[in-house]
Amino acid sequence: MKVVKFGGSSLANGQQFEKVANIIATDPERKIVIVSAPGKRYEDDIKTTDLLIRLAEMVIARENYAGALQLVVERYADIITELKLDKSLLKNIETSLEQLITTYSNDEDRLMDGLKASGENNNGKVMAEYLRSLGMDAHYVSPKEAGMVVTNEPGNARILPEAYEKIASLNKRDGILVIPGFFGFSKEGHIVTFPRGGSDITGSIIAAGVEASEYENFTDVDSIYSVNPKLVNNPKEIKELTYKEMRELAYSGFSVFHDEALQPVVHKKVPVCVKNTNHPEAPGTRILAERVVNGYPVVGIASDKGFCSINITKYLMNREVGFGRHLLEILEDEHVSYEHTPSGIDNMSVIVRANQLVNGKKARILERIREELNVDDVQIEHDLAMVMVVGEGMARTVGIASKATTALMNAGINIKMINQGSSETSMMFGVDGEKVDEAVKSLYYAFF
Repeated sequence: MKVVKFGGSSLANGQQFEKVANIIATDPERKIVIVSAPGKRYEDDIKTTDLLIRLAEMVIARENYAGALQLVVERYADIITELKLDKSLLKNIETSLEQLITTYSNDEDRLMDGLKASGENNNGKVMAEYLRSLGMDAHYVSPKEAGMVVTNEPGNARILPEAYEKIASLNKRDGILVIPGFFGFSKEGHIVTFPRGGSDITGSIIAAGVEASEYENFTDVDSIYSVNPKLVNNPKEIKELTYKEMRELAYSGFSVFHDEALQPVVHKKVPVCVKNTNHPEAPGTRILAERVVNGYPVVGIASDKGFCSINITKYLMNREVGFGRHLLEILEDEHVSYEHTPSGIDNMSVIVRANQLVNGKKARILERIREELNVDDVQIEHDLAMVMVVGEGMARTVGIASKATTALMNAGINIKMINQGSSETSMMFGVDGEKVDEAVKSLYYAFF
């Protein structure tokens, strides 16, 4: 049995729904279907999830939200009309949105989660109804019914271990099961969403729970590429990569697959295949526990912006027991997570996402570091970007670092930081944010 997930671009309009239905019908093993909310129909269009966020913001601000609500309803009206489905389905969608607003109008976090989740939830109902109209034995299954029991932190759901037992019972159900992605239900009965891109997470959880033979993730590209196609013409397609490699690439900015979505399938070793809804006959990219390295030690080059570095200097830091622990405790107290901690004998840097240092956190962190750690100097370097060279074959290949640094040197790019994990699956370079695209291109041409 396969679990198949369709992203927003795959479900943007009625024509895309028809493609999806054909994909489902051509393979009887595709028994569980995970759906996202309708995505962009054209370049300047607005995703349904963004329309829903705007609707929630207007309700929270006590503004007249009738126009914002109508825009959401119209997205589904267009799809329902194109697919020639019963108009009562549209009325039910409108009623459910109004009920969410009424129920959570005085609870901002729950309102936001409820409305965001409605994009996937209502699309799941439309998809199940459409498949039935084509004569398929299809059933809408709510995440609660499916067993998606999650933690109770709005916008940051995590699946609970006990959920998997109930999810496994989906194997006993007949027909095609259509399950909305992106959210689950807490033990308290609240709708709680995963981070953005969370439909990937739902698909991965369900695939692991039912121990699927494969998890197919349908999007709008033929495969995962070795580099962002917007930066390089005709980039190399990746036919296979490992879970570790995909995790590194997704973390570093590859938007094809959400970086939190791999953990469930890794545990159960469920193969993943990323395919194109608009070109389903293409083989796509398979993500596996292991692969054979065929000539290319590097599988991909990725980058991400929006980092800053807290740089600390203190003479004899290396002899001070507990220095690193105390430093990270200061960040923990401010609820700031760190990304990397490159260090020397008298200096240490902590790389964090810049968007975490808001509401006075930056000033408080710097003051505490100065006072509590008695450092010689502490500064924050802004506008950093991280460029990642990824490939499990690097561990067995001499000269990777030399080739990478030479490529950056030839491109006139100053390296602010170098970091490599013990697994040698990736090598990371910190560069100025404005130089990141040039860095990625120079590394791609060096390795490919």
